[in-house]
Amino acid sequence: MASGRIRDEDVTYVRDNSAIDDVVSDFVQLKGAGGGQKKGLCPFHDEKSPSFHVTPSKGYFHCFGCGVGGDSIAFLMKIDHLSFSESVERLADRMGYTLRYDGTNTNTGPSINRSRLVAANVAAMNFYREQINLPGTAQVGRDFLQKRSFDKAAAELFSVGYAPDEWDGLYKHLKTLGFTDSELSLAGLTKDGSKGPIDRYRNRLVWPIKDISGDVVGFGARKLASDEVDQGPKYLNTAETPLYKKSQILYGLDMAKKEIAKKRQVVIVEGYTDVMAAHLAGITTAVATCGTAFGDEHIRVIRRLLMDDDAFRGEVIFTFDGDAAGQKAALRAFGDDQKFVAQTFVAVEPSGMDPCDLRIESGDAAVRDLIARRVPLFEFAIKSEIAKYDVNAAEGRVSALNQVAPLIGKIRDASLRPEYARLVAGWLGLEVDIVTSAIKKSTTRSVPSQNLEPAVQSEVNLRDPILMMEREVLKIKLQHPELAKDWALLEKNAFTYWAYHQLRTQLDQMPEFNIQKLLETSDSEDIRALITELTVEPIRTDREISERYIAAIFARLREVALSRSIAEIKSTLQRLNPTENEAQYNETFGALVAMEAERRVQKDAALGELG
Repeated sequence: MASGRIRDEDVTYVRDNSAIDDVVSDFVQLKGAGGGQKKGLCPFHDEKSPSFHVTPSKGYFHCFGCGVGGDSIAFLMKIDHLSFSESVERLADRMGYTLRYDGTNTNTGPSINRSRLVAANVAAMNFYREQINLPGTAQVGRDFLQKRSFDKAAAELFSVGYAPDEWDGLYKHLKTLGFTDSELSLAGLTKDGSKGPIDRYRNRLVWPIKDISGDVVGFGARKLASDEVDQGPKYLNTAETPLYKKSQILYGLDMAKKEIAKKRQVVIVEGYTDVMAAHLAGITTAVATCGTAFGDEHIRVIRRLLMDDDAFRGEVIFTFDGDAAGQKAALRAFGDDQKFVAQTFVAVEPSGMDPCDLRIESGDAAVRDLIARRVPLFEFAIKSEIAKYDVNAAEGRVSALNQVAPLIGKIRDASLRPEYARLVAGWLGLEVDIVTSAIKKSTTRSVPSQNLEPAVQSEVNLRDPILMMEREVLKIKLQHPELAKDWALLEKNAFTYWAYHQLRTQLDQMPEFNIQKLLETSDSEDIRALITELTVEPIRTDREISERYIAAIFARLREVALSRSIAEIKSTLQRLNPTENEAQYNETFGALVAMEAERRVQKDAALGELG
C-alpha cells in the first residue's frame, strides 16, 4: 500500500490531464449546452431540470442548483466520498500514471486505500471465476447455471464464479497476493472466525457487483446447499463497506449504462439471474437492486442516466412477479413514480414467472415480448386495486371507486387524469361524471391548506442589474484573465455584494492569477462554490468576447462605482460649512470635479461598445 504524501507535481499532472467531462461522464449523462459547455442532472441533489454544468476548457464543474463545484479531483471526492489522496490515486489509475510519494505514512490506525480494496475485490472475482471451472464441488454451481439456461459463455460474460466449500480458501489465496487482514475485512471478503479470519462466502454461486464506473465493489452469493446444511439466507450480499453502498448500487448498471442513456429506457428486475436473462434476451437496459428495496438513491442514479427532465422523457419499466408480493411492490413503485419525469410502466407475466423463469420456459423472444407488452404503472396499480372488489355489486363498485379515485388524483400529469377517469368508468360500469366527481373530492381532501403568510424576501436580489454586472466582471476575470487589463483600475467600492467583494479582495491579494490556488486559499465554502460557479457560468452576451467588449464592461462598472462615490461626496459637501471648513471643502469639491470628469470618460467608453 502506498504511503506518504503524493508529490505536488504528480497531483498537478493528474489534475491537468484528467478531462473533467470524461470523469463526470462516468456518473452523469452530459449534453452540449453551447459555448463549449456541457450540462446534465446534478449527481449531488435531486433535480428535474439540469443545472449541473461542466466547462472542459477550464477543467471545472459547477451545479447552479446546490452550489457544489470544483475540478476532477473534487468531483470524485464528492461523489464517491474519497479523500483527496484517494481521488488522485483513482484518477492516476484511470490514466495509467504511476504516482510518486514523499515521506512516510504516520497514521497509527488502519488507512483506507480505495484502489487496494478494489484490487482485492478484483482478485477475489478472478479466484471465484477459476473455481467454477474446477472439477469437484463446483459442479453444483455449474448445474445451477445450466438448469437456468446459462451456459459457460453466459457465466463468463457476467463473471459468475464459485466460492469453494472451504473455510478459508479465498483468504489464503489473497494473502499470497499481499493483501492484509485489514484490507480483506474492509472489503467485506472475510469475517472473524473462532481461529482467525474466514471467507464470507462458502459453497455459493457468486456474482461480482460493480459500481457505475465498472469497479468491483462487492458480491452477491446464492446458496447451493440445502437448508439443513446451510442455514444462511438464500442470497448473501456484501455488507456495507467503504466501497459498497447497497442503497446506491444497481447490479448490471456498468453494463447497461450506455444503452440506458442511448435508448432512454431502464428495466428494473428483481435479481441477478433476471438481469442475466434480460441481457441475454436483448433487453440490455436491465438492472437490479442488491438485497434492498428500490429507493430514492437508486432513483437519483437512474434519473441522471436518463437525463430525466421536462425536455427529455424516457421510460422506466418495472418487472414484478404476478403474485401478491409483486402487486404490493408495484403499488410501492407507484409512489416512486412522482419522483420521475419519465413515463413509468409495469411488465408482469400473467403466469407469474420472472424474466429468468420465462426465458427457461419460452426462450429469449418471450422475455422481449414481456417488456414490449408493458402497461402504464397507473393502469396496473388501478386495476390491481379494482380486482380486490366485486364490481358486479353496487357496493363493490362504489368501494373500488373510493379506493382508486385518490390514485388518479396523484397522477403528476394532470392531462392524463380525464383519460383515466373515462377508463375507470368503463372498468367499473359507472358514469364518467361520477368518477370525475370522486377524483375531485379526493384531491380536495389531499391538498394541504396553503400558507397565506407573505414570503420572506431575500435581503439581496442577485438579479439586480448592477449586481449582475458585477458578476459579469468577475466571470471575465476568472475565465479570461488575459483580457481583464483594467482590473487594477476598478474602484474599491466596485463590488457591493459581500461575496463578490470578498472574492475581489482575494484576487487582489494573489501575486499571480491561478484558479486552483484561489480555491485552495479560500477559507469559506461559499466563496469556493462561487469561484467554480463563475468559472463555468457563460458570460451573458451574444457578441464576441473581445478585448474591446471587456474594456467596455469594465468601464460601465467603473461608471456605476464612480456614481456611487460621487453621491457620497455630495452628501459630505452638504454637511460641510465652506466658511468654517474652507480647506476641506475646497479639497472635497476638487475631488468631486475630478470624479465627475472620470465618470464621463467611463460612460463614453461604455456607450461606445455597449450602447
